[in-house]
Amino acid sequence: MNDASIATLQAAILAAHRTRFAGQDGLPAQPTPATGGNADPIYQAALSACSQLGFIACDAHTLALAWQRQSQRLGAFDASLWPSHAADFGLSAPDPAHAFAPCPQQLGLYAVLPDADWVGRMARAGVPTVQLRFKSDDPTAIHAQVQAAVAAVQGTGARLFINDHWEAALHAGAYGIHIGQEDLDALPAGALQRIRSSGTRLGISTHGYAEMCKAHAVHPSYIALGAVFPTTLKKMATAPQGLARLAAYAQLLRGTPLVAIGGIGAEQFAAVRATGVGSIAVVRALVNAPDPEAAATLLKEQFSTYP
Repeated sequence: MNDASIATLQAAILAAHRTRFAGQDGLPAQPTPATGGNADPIYQAALSACSQLGFIACDAHTLALAWQRQSQRLGAFDASLWPSHAADFGLSAPDPAHAFAPCPQQLGLYAVLPDADWVGRMARAGVPTVQLRFKSDDPTAIHAQVQAAVAAVQGTGARLFINDHWEAALHAGAYGIHIGQEDLDALPAGALQRIRSSGTRLGISTHGYAEMCKAHAVHPSYIALGAVFPTTLKKMATAPQGLARLAAYAQLLRGTPLVAIGGIGAEQFAAVRATGVGSIAVVRALVNAPDPEAAATLLKEQFSTYP
């Protein structure tokens, strides 16, 4: 197949999906990365098209490979069919022997909170899932906060995840642990097995197709998807993903508990829930609210209104 034919396939993909992924909330076009020696014309066309649709190099590569596999599986190229079949991304069903302990498909409202006092406050307000994101390099302070957070949710029914501090979380008996991509890469040998064998749940942050596939390979309890909208809480290496991408991610990972996070307020709950995610994580919508308990009640109602 010559360059003109590849260009025709690329144009077909863009024509079918430009409105969805490069519309009002789309991201700017990215440089097309090197093919790495892959001469398949569908791969090359999809790599260029996905780059033009704003997907960064690693995600464009992941999508291009999925498009190549999808065409092989179906026996034909279909520009209208955005890849969403797990096998086309190399995703396999979790092996029970290597999967982390399960958590509910619907984690509901998920509050990400700065200290144990906030954890207890929101757990008592009826928030079903809470996370302690305590930033400190002081081991004593970390240990105290994690222990206090575990104690704070006792009797409330809230599920408590500890961000980053996995050893302290295991020691305190927390419900779960949440880690980012950098934390996943930095875990010492044997850490994942220690968490898995303890029965502690594990959630992993992702910011696009490549990271989703990497996280899925670990078979975590849930996968977090974001940032959906702009957020000032932390410096993000990737641009806000937007609703169109979130919906595509949710379609690919259907069956896996999913948490949408990043700049989400009550006014966006309906649109975010419509993508198919089972949980919405919030930070500022609670901790910056004039009345956090009232805000928690409103957000819980917003969540239940949009099944």
